[in-house]
Amino acid sequence: MDSGRDFLTLHGLQNDEDLHALLKGSQLLKVKSSTWRRERFYKLQEDCKTIWQESRKVMRSPESQLFSIEDIQEVRQGHRTSGLEKYAQDVPADRCFSVVFKDQRNTLDLIAPSPADAQHWVQGLRKIIHHSNSMNQRQKLQHWIHSCLRKADKNKDNKMSFKELQVFLKELNIQVDDSYAWRIFRECDYSQTDSLEDKEIEAFYKMLTQREEIDEIFSEATGSGETLSVDQLVTFLRDQQREEAAGPALAISLIERYEPSETAKAQQQMTKDGFLMYLLSADGSAFNLAHRQVYQDMNQPLSHYLVSSSHNTYLLEDQLTGPSSTEAYIRALCKGCRCLELDCWDGPNLEPIIYHGYTFTSKILFCDVLRAIRDYAFKVSSYPVILSLENHCSLEQQCVMARHLRTFLGTLLLDQQLEGVTNSLPSPEQLKGKILLKGKKVGGLLPREGGGGSEATVVSDEDEAAEMEDEAVRSNIQHKPKGNKVSLAMELSNMVIYCKSVHFEGFSRPGSPKQAFYEMASFSENRAFRLLQEAGNSFVLHNMGHLSRIYPAGWRTDSSNYSPVEMWNAGCQIVALNFQTPGLEMDLYQGRFQDNGACGYVLKPDFLRDPNSTFNPRALTQGPWWTQKRLIIRVISGQQLPKVNKSKNSIVDPKVIVEIHGVARDMASRQTGVVINNGFNPKWNTEFEFDVAVPELALIRFTVEDYDVSSKNDFVGQCTIPLSSLKQGYRHVHLLSKNGDLHPSATLFVKISFQD
Repeated sequence: MDSGRDFLTLHGLQNDEDLHALLKGSQLLKVKSSTWRRERFYKLQEDCKTIWQESRKVMRSPESQLFSIEDIQEVRQGHRTSGLEKYAQDVPADRCFSVVFKDQRNTLDLIAPSPADAQHWVQGLRKIIHHSNSMNQRQKLQHWIHSCLRKADKNKDNKMSFKELQVFLKELNIQVDDSYAWRIFRECDYSQTDSLEDKEIEAFYKMLTQREEIDEIFSEATGSGETLSVDQLVTFLRDQQREEAAGPALAISLIERYEPSETAKAQQQMTKDGFLMYLLSADGSAFNLAHRQVYQDMNQPLSHYLVSSSHNTYLLEDQLTGPSSTEAYIRALCKGCRCLELDCWDGPNLEPIIYHGYTFTSKILFCDVLRAIRDYAFKVSSYPVILSLENHCSLEQQCVMARHLRTFLGTLLLDQQLEGVTNSLPSPEQLKGKILLKGKKVGGLLPREGGGGSEATVVSDEDEAAEMEDEAVRSNIQHKPKGNKVSLAMELSNMVIYCKSVHFEGFSRPGSPKQAFYEMASFSENRAFRLLQEAGNSFVLHNMGHLSRIYPAGWRTDSSNYSPVEMWNAGCQIVALNFQTPGLEMDLYQGRFQDNGACGYVLKPDFLRDPNSTFNPRALTQGPWWTQKRLIIRVISGQQLPKVNKSKNSIVDPKVIVEIHGVARDMASRQTGVVINNGFNPKWNTEFEFDVAVPELALIRFTVEDYDVSSKNDFVGQCTIPLSSLKQGYRHVHLLSKNGDLHPSATLFVKISFQD
C-alpha cells in the first residue's frame, strides 16, 4: 500500500538524496512581508504526492495543512518572485526559493537554512513534478488509488477493515450500497481475517478498476479471443478509430508503446491491458496527437493567424481594485499567450509604472515587467510576442521606457524592419524569437531621421482610454481639451515597426486603402460586434491584410469576458481576453489555442485568407466554407471525476453537457441524464447528433457538472477541442479544472463519428 515507494521505484529514484531529504522534512523560513518571517516545518508525505506544512493557525483542519504536488506550476530558485525580491534581499539568493501554484493561491516564498537545503527542495520538487507529468494514465490511476488507500488506512497497519474500505470508496468519489461493498469485501478476503492486505487489496483494486465497456469493445475486436493480432488491431484502427495511417506499421508501433506483457509484445499481440493503456494514452485521446506539435504553415503574413492575446495582462483580479503583478505576465506566457498589454504611466523616481489608470489597482514597475517577459517569453513557444503599449507617460519617462526596452530585451526586441518585408506583414516564422511593440508611432515604416530624445506630437485617440473603455477613464478623458495632443519620444516611436496603432477610419474600398499594412486598430467588443453586424464581409476582408485587436467593453470592471468565437469568425486576430478570469470564454480560448502545438498562433481557414472571399459570418450563404457534416457523439462513461464539495460525505452526481460553438447556425447544446452518487465510474451511454455547416470554425466543449436539485450545478471539469482536431472512434476526453489545468486522471469515454 506504499504508493510513495512504488513511485520512487517506478522512476528509479529509490536512492535519490534530494527526495530522501524531502521525505525527512526540514525547518524553513516562510516569508510574507518585511516584518513577517516565521519558521515552519515542511515535509514530503510518503505518497510522494503531497507536502505537509506546519501551521500555527487555531482550528486548522489536517487536510488544509497539505498541498498537492499536482497544484505546483513551477519551483523557482533565488529572488525570482516579487515577494522575495522585496522582502529577502538580505538573504543570499542560493538559500531562497519559491513554490508557484497553478491556481490563484498565493506563492509560497521560503528561505532554507543553507544553500544545500534549498538545492534539495528545488531539485527534489522539480524531479517529482517531471516524473509525475511523464506517468501514463494507468500509472496515474494506480498512484491516485494508492494515495486514497493510504488516507483510508486510519490506523496505519497496512490492512483495510470494512469500515476503512467504506472510507476509501468515499475518497474515490463513489457511493456504494453497503451490502454490495460487503460482498466485494468478502469476495476479496481470501484469508477470512475480516481485513484485506497485500494480494487481497490488489484483487480489490483490480475488481474496482475493471472497465466493462472496454472489455466489450476488446471482445468484439478479438472475436472473443484473449489477445489482438496485428491484423485485428489494423481492422479496429481502420473501421472504428478511422485512423488514416491504419496499417501494420501503426499497429506494431502501438503494441511496442503500450503493451505491458513482454510475451505478447514478442508475439506482436496486444492484451486487454495493453488495449486499455492505448485508449488512455495520447494516441487514444479525442484531441489529435499530430496537432500537439506545430504542423501548420508558419510562413504566411501575421494577419493570417489567430493570435493568443491577453487584456490588462498585469491584473490578477478585477479592473478597479485588484492587484497588479509581474506574476500575471508569467502565467499568461506559460499559457501560450503571444500578445500582452502594458498600461504605462509616470511613476515616482523617474521609473514608469504599470497599472489600470484612474483606478485603485496596485502598481508595478515597467522594468520588472520587462524582466519577467524576457525570462518567460519563449519558454512555451518560440513564435513572436507582441507588447501592446498603452502609453500615458510624459516625454521624460517615455525616454526611460525606451532605455529599459533596449536594456532588458536587448536583441530580442525587433527595432528595425526585416530585410525585404516592405509590402505585407512578416510571418511568425520570420519573427521567431522576437518581441514586437504595438503602439503610437510618428510617420511610416521607416524611422524618421533625427533620433533619440527629440519629440513629435500625435493625437492620442487610438488607445483604449480614448475608446472610452471604462467609466473612470471616460470621465478623465472628457476633462481634457478637445483635440488634445501628447508628446511622443522619437526613440520610443522608432521601436514600433509592424504594429503602429491608429484610429479606425472605416473599411477600405478597392484601390484606395485607408490603412497601411503595418497599421492596426483596436476595437471595443461593442464596436466590433456592430461592425460585424453592419459589414461582416468587409470586416473579414479587412482582417486579411491588417491586424485587428478587440478588447472587453468598459462595463466589465469585474474582468468578465466576452465570447471570442464571433470575433474569430470574422478573422480578427488579436482577440484579447482577461486571462485571470476562468469560465466558458477562457475554456473556448484554451481549446482553440491548444491546436498547432499550443504555440499561440493558429492559421485561419482558407476562406478567411482569400481576398476574393464573400464569407460573412452573420449572413451565411453557400461557399467553400459550407462543408456540412453530421457529428455523432456517444457519451459512454466517466472516470475518476474529482470531488467538488470537499465534505467527506459528499459524492458527485454527474451529468455531461456537449456544446458546439461556431457560426450562429451551428451553436447547439445537448445533455445526458444524471448519475446519482458516482464520480468514480458513472455510465451514461447517451448518443447525440449535431449538424455543423462550417466545421472549420467550430469547437466542441464537453462539460461535467455536479447536479444539484436546489441550487446551481457545480462545475466538475471540461475539455474544449476544435472540430478540426477531433479524432473519430472510441476516445478518452481528458478533463481540465476551472483554471484550465489538467485533472490527472479524470476522463470521459466517448465514441465520435463524422458523416458527410
